Amino acid sequence: MNILMILTSHDKLGDTGQKTGFWLEEFAAPYYVLKDAGAQITLASPKGGQPPIDPKSDDEGAQTEATKRFKSDEAANTALAATEVLSTITVDGYDAVFFPGGHGPLWDLAEDADSIRLIEGFAQNDLPIGAVCHAPAIFKHPKHDGKALVAGKKVTGFTNSEENAVGLTDVVPFLVEDMLKSNGGEFVRGDDWASFVVTDGKLVTGQNPASSEEAAKKLLALI
Repeated sequence: MNILMILTSHDKLGDTGQKTGFWLEEFAAPYYVLKDAGAQITLASPKGGQPPIDPKSDDEGAQTEATKRFKSDEAANTALAATEVLSTITVDGYDAVFFPGGHGPLWDLAEDADSIRLIEGFAQNDLPIGAVCHAPAIFKHPKHDGKALVAGKKVTGFTNSEENAVGLTDVVPFLVEDMLKSNGGEFVRGDDWASFVVTDGKLVTGQNPASSEEAAKKLLALI
């Protein structure tokens, strides 16, 4: 079982002067769900190399069992520091793809031609695609059968109310919830900050950081 995980290379939080990147828990929890199930995991990002970790997700208060395990896992840290360049990746040989969130993907993966190419390729081959929290931003441009990939699909992602709660509504380039709706997605949600994951066909989306582990489990169930 070969799984591709695609991370952001973007580290600037709009014009705030603050840093962003991927959310550590949203990488670590799915990474271990998949790894413990025997998956071979390939890590990739638009620029390759070490993807930026959102500093807030590295705070003491944001740590979980998975992030603690990651911090003491030398092999995983080495793999993360050497992600492959996204443009060199093809769909061939992979059984599924998973996108961890964090605010970074709103700027790069949502617009990245290689990200779009790969998502459309996985969809074309009827292979599972998973995205959690802000990562459903990746569904902004991909199309399937001539229409938006999420059109008519049940999807979730970081909600407008969650974005408002973290005070970044006016900083982000677009709101995940609004974009999914405008692309014809049937946006469903749970309570803010509680785990909520929805599967529709081969599409698995999680609402927020708490949804990371369950999203990876539901992705595995489709392989």
